[in-house]
Amino acid sequence: MAPGRSAALKLLGRDTGDSVMLFEETAPVGTDTTFHLHHVSDEVAWVLSGEITFKIGDEVTVCGPGTRAFMPRDVPHAWKSTGAEPGCVLFLYTPGRAGKTFEELLHRPVGSLSQQERVQVRERHGTEIVGPPPF
Repeated sequence: MAPGRSAALKLLGRDTGDSVMLFEETAPVGTDTTFHLHHVSDEVAWVLSGEITFKIGDEVTVCGPGTRAFMPRDVPHAWKSTGAEPGCVLFLYTPGRAGKTFEELLHRPVGSLSQQERVQVRERHGTEIVGPPPF
């Protein structure tokens, strides 16, 4: 992850029969993601602190503490930390398969995978990048 960005695995898919995976991410202001989708999992993001702007399909939604965004499977989405302070978000995948991307990547040293290897990890767990960050 980028400097200042961190994630803590809270509930692993293997602990729920792969029905749910949950992790908490802290993202410095300006952190964003690629436009991507999950073929096999729905995703819920619950904002704990800061402000996160989500693009889900063609819609843009701004969420603050205590609000959430739902990203259905096969719908492209991305997010950006847009507040005045770092954002903290609880992410949930159901079923938990898409979350296995994070379970696998977080156990690897930063910079230890090539871009192609990162793509292979995502594809293995049903995630596809469909474009650059849209913000």
